[in-house]
Formats: sequence, C-alpha cells, structure tokens
Amino acid sequence: MAQAMTDRVLTEAFGPSEGTALRIKQAVLVVAGILLLAAMAKIKLPVPPSPVAVNMGTFAVLTIGAAYGPRLGLVTIMGYMIIGALGFDVFQSSTTELSGIEYMMGGTGGYLLGYVMATVLLGVLARRGWDRSVLWMALAMLAGNLILYVPGLLWLGQVYGWDKPILEWGLTPFVVGDLMKLALAALILPLAWKLVGRARG
Repeated sequence: MAQAMTDRVLTEAFGPSEGTALRIKQAVLVVAGILLLAAMAKIKLPVPPSPVAVNMGTFAVLTIGAAYGPRLGLVTIMGYMIIGALGFDVFQSSTTELSGIEYMMGGTGGYLLGYVMATVLLGVLARRGWDRSVLWMALAMLAGNLILYVPGLLWLGQVYGWDKPILEWGLTPFVVGDLMKLALAALILPLAWKLVGRARG
C-alpha cells in the first residue's frame, strides 16, 4: 500500500540531514544528477524515420525524480535544462551546430518539457512511498512515462504537422525500450532501499 506524504526519498535516507553539510550534499547531488542526465542522453539508438532517438535519458529522469524527491529533482532537471539552453551539448542529439534554445524548440522540445513534469511527478510519488516496492515503483514509472509522452507528442504534431505519422514517430518505436527501462528502475529503487535498511541495521 502506498504510504503517507511524510516518507523520505532515497537521498534523504543517508548522509547529513541538516545545516551546511546538508546543503553541500544537495549541491553534490544536483551536479551528479546533471552529469548523469547528460551522459545518459548520449546513449542513444536512432529509429528511422522518427526524428527522435531511443535513449537512456528517460530512465535517468524518472530515476532521479524518484530518488531526489520533487524539490531537489526539479532543481536538478532545471539545472540540466538551463545548461542545455546556454548551448552546452547535453541533449540527446544536440551538436556544436545545433544546440541551445534552437535545439530545444525542435522535435524533442515537448519531451524536454515532459522531463520536467515527469521528474516532479516521480518525486511526489516517491514521497508517498511508491519507490519502496517493485509494483508501486513500476506504476510510478508508467505514470511518469505517460506524462512525458503527452507534451512530446503534442509538440511533434505542432512542429511537423498533424498530417505526419506522429504516433509512429514519437511513441510506438519506444514502447518496448521504455518497458525495459521501467522494469529496470522498478527493481533498482526498492533494492536500494533494502540496501540502505541493511546498512542501518
């Protein structure tokens, strides 16, 4: 059963919990999260004719949201977006020639908005204890994927036109991969909680 909104998220279960030490821990987590997002976004597999590639970015986004909680997760994903908007090559298909705001307004723009929404959603669900069991975590990841795809598909339709095969471009090629990532995250978070519990025991 999902728990009350008083649960800690994973990153609050270890390390300092107050004062300057807490702020340092949070800063380190934000930097580590941004680096992870950038690295995972570059692990990609093109799926022609779709303008969007399969990548591990969604896995990183949803996992960070669940592990960090809504507030720290939002700070992290927004830091990632700001760095990308400044022109740094941190997005899945950004290059030195196509980056920054210009890239963000392209075909993946809606998915980037979905990243922010999904991060907050996973953080809220983790606060309710959904990250403690495989079943609840799988449901949380499914909800995160759904909220990610809605703006992604709407954006694709606006950018390329609704006469194009939007679902074939922006949804169906990614379903199997997303289910695999969903299963992986659903196993990792509850396992991490068990390891934390054993370390404290």
